[in-house]
Amino acid sequence: MELILLQKVRNLGTLGDKVVVKPGYGRNYLLPQGKAVRVNAANLAAFEQRRAEYQAKADSQLADAEARKGKLDGVSVTIATHASAEGKLFGSVGPRDISEALSAAGHEVNKGEVILGEGPLRHTGEFDVALHLHADVHTSVKVIVVAD
Repeated sequence: MELILLQKVRNLGTLGDKVVVKPGYGRNYLLPQGKAVRVNAANLAAFEQRRAEYQAKADSQLADAEARKGKLDGVSVTIATHASAEGKLFGSVGPRDISEALSAAGHEVNKGEVILGEGPLRHTGEFDVALHLHADVHTSVKVIVVAD
């Protein structure tokens, strides 16, 4: 399936690129999310007319992500949860818990932006958690998990 990207998609391409993807990825993710349109004469003409608008939108999203990154530099958040005497948690701390703690601290972060490479946190301690705020903007925050 051949598509025109309307915004930057990680590991695929940037605004205006013509890409060939598997039909399921295009039909189930890129098209419904508004990240791409099918390649045909009408869509090519419409894209070229609105290219500056798409570029301005992409630039504003990037600027917003850069501003959020500046606010998140050096931020640490503490999450209290039930744990055993050895420090093993009864349950785990996942992306939703981390995003809620950051939001409570005044930093708006979606759970989809929190990347836990090794899965949920299952022990007490300090952890560096990666945040992907935009396809080009990445940062990390310190999460401290303590027993309550």
